[in-house]
Amino acid sequence: MRPSLVRGLTEVPRMAGEVGEYAAFRRVLRKARRGDGQHVMVLPGLMAGDYTTVLLRNYLSSLGYHPHGWGVGRNIGPTRQIVDSMRKGVETLTDQHGPISLIGWSLGGLYARQLGRAYPDEVRQVITLASPFRLIHREDTLATLVFDRYRHLHVAADELDVPEQEHLRDPMPIPTTAIYSRSDGIVPWQACINELYGTAENIEIKASHIGMGHHPAALWAIADRLALPAAPEQWLPFEAPKGLRRWYPAPLNWPLDEEFLRDAGLEREGDGGVSEAATG
Repeated sequence: MRPSLVRGLTEVPRMAGEVGEYAAFRRVLRKARRGDGQHVMVLPGLMAGDYTTVLLRNYLSSLGYHPHGWGVGRNIGPTRQIVDSMRKGVETLTDQHGPISLIGWSLGGLYARQLGRAYPDEVRQVITLASPFRLIHREDTLATLVFDRYRHLHVAADELDVPEQEHLRDPMPIPTTAIYSRSDGIVPWQACINELYGTAENIEIKASHIGMGHHPAALWAIADRLALPAAPEQWLPFEAPKGLRRWYPAPLNWPLDEEFLRDAGLEREGDGGVSEAATG
C-alpha cells in the first residue's frame, strides 16, 4: 500500500507544473459558486505552515469566504501547543461567527476530522485533501520518518491519535468530503477515501500530494462543497459541470472492490485494510 518511490521522487516537479495549471485556469475557477460569507479554517500538512495554503485561502477569499490559517507555525505533529491552538481556534471562530468549515491537507485533514467529531455542532463540514485517515500501518507513508522524529513532543494517543485507524471509529457526524489522487507519491491513496454513508463522499482528481492545495480540480471541488447549504438534510453529492468532468475520474469508495484489489495487485487484510499481494 506504500506509494512507489518513483511517484515520490516526481512530487516536486509535478507540484511545480500544477502551479502553472492553477494560473492557467484562474478564469475558469472564478466561475465557481460564490460563498455565503462563512468562515473556514485551513490546516496544513506535515512540516508545512500557513504559507503553503496561501493560494487556497486567497481563492476562497475571492469567492466571498473568510478563510483562516491555523497560526501555529510549522506542523510537526500533534504537540500540546498545536492541539490546544486548534481547539481554541475552532471555539473562538464559532463563538464569534457561528459554525465554520474545516479544510485539512494531509496530516491537517486528520486533525480536521477529529475536530469535526469533537465539535459536531460548531463545524459545518470537513474537507480533506490527500489525508490518510484510514492508514493502518504508519510505515505505509513516505512521511513516517519525519513524523516519528517529533513523536516525543506529541500528546498521548488517547487524546489525539494520528495517524488513526478509521475502522475503529464511529462515522463522521457531519458532512465530509475526501479529495484524493491515485498518483499521490507521499501517502497511499487507498487510505484517503471515505466509506459512503449519509453525507460522506469521495472526489478523485489527478494531482500530486504536495500540489493538492492549489490544483484547479481540488479548488473547484472545495468551492462547490463549501457552497452547500448549512443544513445537512440539504446536502447533495458532488457533480462536476459538464465542461470539467475530465478533471474528475469516477471515484473509488471504501471498502475497495475485491476485483479492483486483485487487478491492482492488492489483497484485503482481515482488519479491513489492504496490503500488497505476494508475488511469485
